[in-house]
Amino acid sequence: MPRTLLSLVLISCAGAANAAEPLHTQIDALVEARAKADGMPLSAPANDAEFVRRAYLDFAGRIPTSDEARAFLADGTADKRAKLIDALLAAPEYAPRMADLFHVMLMERLGDNAEWTKFLRESFAANAKWDAMVRKMLRADPKDSARPGAAFWLAKRLENYGQNPVDYSGLTRDVGRLFLGKNLQCCECHDHLTVDDYKQQHFQGLHSFFKNAYLANAAKLIVGERPTTEKTPFASVFTKVPMSTAPALPGLAMLEIPASTKGAEFVEQPDKKTGSPGVLKFSPLKEISERLPTRANADFARNSANRMWFLLTGRGIVHPLDLHHSGNPPSHPELLDLLAKEFVAHDFDIKWLLREIALTRTYARSGKLPAGAMEPPHAKYFATALERRLTAEQLLQSVIVATGADSKSADVLRPKYVRAFANQAREPEEEVTPSLKAALFVLHDEAVLGLLKPAPNNLVGRATKLSDADATDSLYLAILSRKPSDEERAAVRKMLAKHPDKRSESLGRVAWALLASMEFGVNH
Repeated sequence: MPRTLLSLVLISCAGAANAAEPLHTQIDALVEARAKADGMPLSAPANDAEFVRRAYLDFAGRIPTSDEARAFLADGTADKRAKLIDALLAAPEYAPRMADLFHVMLMERLGDNAEWTKFLRESFAANAKWDAMVRKMLRADPKDSARPGAAFWLAKRLENYGQNPVDYSGLTRDVGRLFLGKNLQCCECHDHLTVDDYKQQHFQGLHSFFKNAYLANAAKLIVGERPTTEKTPFASVFTKVPMSTAPALPGLAMLEIPASTKGAEFVEQPDKKTGSPGVLKFSPLKEISERLPTRANADFARNSANRMWFLLTGRGIVHPLDLHHSGNPPSHPELLDLLAKEFVAHDFDIKWLLREIALTRTYARSGKLPAGAMEPPHAKYFATALERRLTAEQLLQSVIVATGADSKSADVLRPKYVRAFANQAREPEEEVTPSLKAALFVLHDEAVLGLLKPAPNNLVGRATKLSDADATDSLYLAILSRKPSDEERAAVRKMLAKHPDKRSESLGRVAWALLASMEFGVNH
């Protein structure tokens, strides 16, 4: 039987056999069936040290404390991993962590806003559903005084600087990429040259929802709309054939633009005295907020499920994340269909879906190569845990936890970490990207180096009072969430013996080397 046909048979059987099982069991059946069918070896389960670090980084946004790691490593119960996931999902740190994570994904370092942060944190604390959150972002309702921060997603993209016009093209691109999984940037002036599925009409139809939106008040995040009374004209730069479109989601029918007389487009007229932009009878923003993030929109459901999977594995089932099209099929089509279907069935419950993914053997796989493998298995099989970059926020919080620094240090270092480790605006932070800028920051920044000077209650200060063996164990457990190997212990012991009169400085250098290591800098 041909390998491709065998793969389909095994995967189909796996899905049918496990249809009544919990989602995490079905996920593993599909992933493992695909790997078996293609002869792809799987890595062993992650050890406890690897798992506890991974889980804390994903759901608390930081590494575990020494006490947390030590307690988990000492726990001998069979279900301790599931209990840890549940505890982290219920912990107060979950909402701030998700707020940071989704801020980076949704805003791509375009800027910060206190009300936006509040919206995200309150939404995740209340386990708000993903479709409802997106609806608020796209609507940017100026009358929603209870959640004004939701408007920041749209308001920030409607800013203009100096004489530069508002980047409506960038806004259209971001809606397609982030919420539909379709990067339509190259379709503004013509059909996509290499992706047959992406058409100019898709870009222009999506653009028509936003072309009359404007920022009425930046400080208060108030977004207004000018009336949309006619279709948007466009023509390919190649064919020059005149065309037009009303607002339309890619591949779906155009909206009907209702006829209206000039001056009668508003239910509630704009008021310059109060700053109210008014309420339109026909609001494209309202229309897209009600039509895009819905159960019936397969593009939204599949893109959403794909991105949730990416957040915990480091790679999408469709990858790159914003290139869903027939020429770039999912690595596991049945798995993506299953995740999308179940996400919809559970009303876009983010916490539920993340928990199910975190309970899988796939999530808990080691980052070490399978036994006998000479090179990494192809990433699309999810056969080995992938190295995932830490955000600037994760790195900072982990450094603070590891070194025992106080909140004042975090406040000083936060903007520095963002400058050193974050991408430029509009660059997705999806890959591990070491940089000279980041390396020089860790090597020279006085505030970072100051965390490694001995003090009564910090990591190096406590380690200085311990024996060589205990001090080494203390540093490794605090920074890498594991105990050192015999070789690592010997190296530290040799260094300390060479500089007996500079014990605290030597331990500080060991701590620095661990903090600057790739092992600390990625989730693996």
